[in-house]
Amino acid sequence: MFGLVYNAVNPGVYGFANITIGYFDIVLAYIVAIVISVLVALILRVPLLPSKPYRYSFDVSAVYPTPIIAVGILSLFLVLNYTFAYNGLLLAMIIGIFSGVFVKYFFYFVFPSPDMGEDVNE
Repeated sequence: MFGLVYNAVNPGVYGFANITIGYFDIVLAYIVAIVISVLVALILRVPLLPSKPYRYSFDVSAVYPTPIIAVGILSLFLVLNYTFAYNGLLLAMIIGIFSGVFVKYFFYFVFPSPDMGEDVNE
């Protein structure tokens, strides 16, 4: 994440220097995307933690994978030099809402859970 921040603010080989937002704005956009995605997931009644045992659980939760999806999609937009409005904050809010809805309703269609069989605890 910090490599993206460095490349986005400082001119480099890949030409990321045309982003006009600074370190603080990028980090704030990441934090907004994480907080909004977790809040939307909790509002949609996604459980905070997966079911026990945690090691063998493939359930979605508000803590994982919701903010990871939000940060990943926001990173793609920042790498493409697209910050939309308010230095990326509005984009971060939209992505946070989208990731919470995606995890609640569409996650298992895109990433199906594996067949667990009978001998999980062996």
